[in-house]
Amino acid sequence: MSEEIYDITVIGGGPGGYHAALRASQFGAKVALIERDKLGGTCLNRGCIPTKALYSSAKLAEEIHEKAADFGISVGEVKLDFAKAVERKNKVVKELVEGIEALEKKAKVAIFKGHGKIVGGSIDSYEVEISGGDNAKIKTKRIIIATGSKPALIPAFNIDHDRILTSDDILSPDFKTVPNTLLIIGAGVIGCEFANIFRTFGAKVIMLEYLPTPIATEERLVINELKKKLVGMGIEIYVSQNVLKVENTGSGVRATCCSADVPRDQVDSAEKTTYDADICLVSIGRARVSDNLGLESVGIESDRGQIKCDPKTLETAAKGIYAIGDVTGGIMLAHVASYEGDVAVENALSSIGGFDTHPRETDYSIVPATIFTSPEIGSVGLREKVAKERGKVFVGRFAYASLGKAKCMGEEKGFLMVIGDVETDKILGASCIGHEAPELIAEIAAAMAAGMTCTQLGHVIHSHPTISEMVLEAVEDVHGMAIHKAGRKRR
Repeated sequence: MSEEIYDITVIGGGPGGYHAALRASQFGAKVALIERDKLGGTCLNRGCIPTKALYSSAKLAEEIHEKAADFGISVGEVKLDFAKAVERKNKVVKELVEGIEALEKKAKVAIFKGHGKIVGGSIDSYEVEISGGDNAKIKTKRIIIATGSKPALIPAFNIDHDRILTSDDILSPDFKTVPNTLLIIGAGVIGCEFANIFRTFGAKVIMLEYLPTPIATEERLVINELKKKLVGMGIEIYVSQNVLKVENTGSGVRATCCSADVPRDQVDSAEKTTYDADICLVSIGRARVSDNLGLESVGIESDRGQIKCDPKTLETAAKGIYAIGDVTGGIMLAHVASYEGDVAVENALSSIGGFDTHPRETDYSIVPATIFTSPEIGSVGLREKVAKERGKVFVGRFAYASLGKAKCMGEEKGFLMVIGDVETDKILGASCIGHEAPELIAEIAAAMAAGMTCTQLGHVIHSHPTISEMVLEAVEDVHGMAIHKAGRKRR
């Protein structure tokens, strides 16, 4: 074992872990980062980034097909090459991974390749063993566990990584062929994004969802708008479906289902429906990765892989050891993991002393979320139903079709809605479906974090003509004051 001792050792190099390592180095800490695969974790290598790269290819093809003629552009026959799109996706991922590696090295973070395991010690002198790569044992004052999650391998779905796939499989650098028919189990965020991509590239897409609606976490009006688009693309969506089993038939896959309304003890005798396809993508659930981390050696508890920690400080039962990101069982979003990395780093370094940091507590009241279907979806804060259950609210809505810049761009589908508190005028939440929806939601999230009211945000001058004027019109409409919307009375 090296006599060198690190201030912080981060186990896991995903968006939470690599971010935490860089942040700690900015405060002058001596940092070690352990990653058994590639830096960037699921988000960069098998999740957010590769999916959005493919989405961008699909979106461009859609725009050329739908807009070119109207915009006075003659392009002839549009031919899609999925293999080329995958090659571009792989290039994007490679460049970003290399970029992160360069940042870590420039920050003088010690990168260890392999599996990190806590093998003993106590605060100010923990021992971490690295195996399966660099094979070393290091000492560290503090530890941040950021090991993330992986697709859940549900036994009934017989995931074989051949024809019955996870999102990891379908985003493999070598997956370059569009199936004739793609069956997707789960119409949540991941399922809808892949449905959009593969339908655009020519696959017939069938979606099976247990709940009565796709992306059930979003506003009802947003869901309806998305369903209209997906069905218009020719995607078959079957809701309230209890998928009992999925089989690889050799030449394809077959899913057997019954109604989700059937009680569990009556499933065997219930009427069954089967769905056939070439490939099945299982996009239901993720499992936390916390096995073989040596948690028991320092008294850290876990429940079904979820590491227990203080939700405010992110410290576990072992003093000086913190957990962030998916492995905590909290909000499973890359940007939340990065945020938690900041909180854990400041708490860890503050407890050591001698760094320009102060203890912090988490605040999850304002967390923007995005879905990259076409049209895109963004949301933050409360949904209308929940907000109304808590008190009196006004809701402002504005349609893209009424915005000058959106018309110029041919982006007239969708709307932005903002929920305001009647008593305080505070912005309680917002949802958007349409062009650059996630970017519009970012402005509203910033306004909410600053404590701005609907009126105050409406007083901010927005450049014209821009898509951001959607925000101005929507917050003005909370009080019935939107200039470019007829028929509303001032509230």
